[in-house]
Amino acid sequence: MDELSRLKKINQALMSRVERSTDQQGNAFSLFQTAINLEGQVRRRTEELTTTLQRLEQSNRELTQARDLAEQANLSKTRFLAAASHDVMQPLNAASLLMSSLTELQVSSKGRRLAHQVESSLETIDELLRSLLDISRLDAGVVKPKLDTVPVHELFESLRSDFEPIAKARNIDFRVRSSALQVVSDRSMLRRILQNLISNAIRYTPQGGVLVACRSRGQQVEFRVLDTGIGIPPAQYDHIFEEFHRGKPAERLDGDISTGLGLGLSIVNRMSKTLNHKLTFRSNEGTGSEFTLTVESSRQSLQPSIDHQRSVGASRLQGMYGTRVLLIENDVAVKNAMLDLFEQWHCEVKAAEDKATAIAHLADNRWQPNIVIADQHLDNNDLGTETIATIRNNWQPDLPAIIITADPSDELSAEAAKSAIELMFKPVKPAQLRALLAHVLTDQE
Repeated sequence: MDELSRLKKINQALMSRVERSTDQQGNAFSLFQTAINLEGQVRRRTEELTTTLQRLEQSNRELTQARDLAEQANLSKTRFLAAASHDVMQPLNAASLLMSSLTELQVSSKGRRLAHQVESSLETIDELLRSLLDISRLDAGVVKPKLDTVPVHELFESLRSDFEPIAKARNIDFRVRSSALQVVSDRSMLRRILQNLISNAIRYTPQGGVLVACRSRGQQVEFRVLDTGIGIPPAQYDHIFEEFHRGKPAERLDGDISTGLGLGLSIVNRMSKTLNHKLTFRSNEGTGSEFTLTVESSRQSLQPSIDHQRSVGASRLQGMYGTRVLLIENDVAVKNAMLDLFEQWHCEVKAAEDKATAIAHLADNRWQPNIVIADQHLDNNDLGTETIATIRNNWQPDLPAIIITADPSDELSAEAAKSAIELMFKPVKPAQLRALLAHVLTDQE
């Protein structure tokens, strides 16, 4: 009996060991199956992740390629518009000069009215072309600001002389509060911003006034352009800086309705961002608007600039009679229009198409010019700047010079500034040309 009990215990122990062994093998098999399943899942996830990464890399390559194409398209657009503007500006410049001469010859009121309408249309085309070119250059990022110390009073006096006649003709009270403050900015871009703001203010002010002022705010200066015009509806606040967005035209007391191109504020916005100047506005519909441009102040001592000295001295110059002008222009229509204009001003002119012809005129020592006016791109691949340099080196070192061109490149602007050559862009307005001649010639007295 004892033996039987002992055998039962042994048998039970063996069975328990077998069962435990079986359970362990089952667990091991289960773990093995689980591992296989997990490996399969990891492999599938890895394949999916690899595929996703490959697609992402492809997308990145496509995006990079699209970005490069877009940048190339932008630069191509800029170059195209620059080239197109030069070709278009040539006949447009000739047309503007000829219309100025034609207007002077009109004796009837109807003839003068029609001539002025044509002049106005030409000015609109000029404004549109310049605006489109500016927007293209700003969007392409090719405009690099040239920061300098800008005296506010010189800037304001220049704007006053430009806009006072326009405001007076429209019965608008135009006021400029001058200031001894100075700012750090790009001189030409800052002037263009304020010019567009003032032009917009006058355009949308049927009656009342426009004020241009500035005030110091710590280390900054706030330029303010205020008007008593029609104002901006709140619904348009988010759209006024968009291209070709125009507000409701302002009907003046004389019945004239003034409309713009809808590009002025778009250019202002882009230039402000390029210069990192803060631009804000506030407006009440029916009572007027105020635009504020915040610019970094300059603490440099104020010195009268050449431009200011010229502006003061120009007022003393009376007439252009007898001024000897060497005109270098290869476009026949533009050259003839310029000759007609100088004839009306009683100037003595000799014309040339290239450097060689210009030098031939100077071979006669009995005739020496008071000033040379040249296009930049001449016949025989000659350049106006190089021609002027040759004339100065061989004949008159201090000869005043003006380049009249449709080339808006920064390189030309830098070369002109370096060589003390005044720069005007086509199409030329006769009044502006005459004023510039007065500045330059007075400075030589």
